[in-house]
Amino acid sequence: MNPESAFFSESTRCLKQSALFSALEDVSISDIVSRCRRETWKRRRQLPMEETWKRFHILLSGRVRLSRSNPESGRMITLFLLGPGDPFCIFSLLDGKPHDVMLETLDDVTLLSLPMNEARQWLDEHQEFNRKLLPYLGEKMCSLAGLATDLALHDTETRLARLILRHVDTSTQKQHATPRLINDLSHESLAEMIGSVRVVVNRQLQHWKQEGIIDAHRGHLEVEALQELVKRADDHSMKVPA
Repeated sequence: MNPESAFFSESTRCLKQSALFSALEDVSISDIVSRCRRETWKRRRQLPMEETWKRFHILLSGRVRLSRSNPESGRMITLFLLGPGDPFCIFSLLDGKPHDVMLETLDDVTLLSLPMNEARQWLDEHQEFNRKLLPYLGEKMCSLAGLATDLALHDTETRLARLILRHVDTSTQKQHATPRLINDLSHESLAEMIGSVRVVVNRQLQHWKQEGIIDAHRGHLEVEALQELVKRADDHSMKVPA
């Protein structure tokens, strides 16, 4: 991207706010943006594995879902839900191999894109990036481990409560919270994030709504009783201050 482009400053500003790129010097951020091209993808665009691993991408706006599916049953599980500032195809960046995931845009998105070989070259030239990359990868691995644990050990109510809590700030004193990234997702999409089905998730949300724990209407989800939802998650590490 040309530094004189109208989108250059917008792109660098997004990376400076990213959990992964924010610690970098301005010159390092400008360097990677200058190597990228800016792309726009329409909502509900799907890219199979063959089209996702040859380029490295960084989201600037919108959301992207990475998932896997069973072609025989049609069942799907969401592995990662990504938002602005998040990269994807990062495992292919490290090992140079395709991975069996399907990518889908949940909104109209804008992103930065560059060939994998150029991304690896940038990685070699900016070793300070590794200090943020390793903790970021560790967080993603913990997320996958948590998903596997939830699927194996917990019921739907617990899994759904934990999903919502992962997207809210549980350190706040307030009992009302708007989940980040997931508040307007369909019940089917929420089900795909916890290994369930739409009808079960819908039933559980309606039950919580009757209890005053959440408010779900017109495609939006709001938490009305955060402390009570934490109890439903049955995870003492997520306790909210009383």
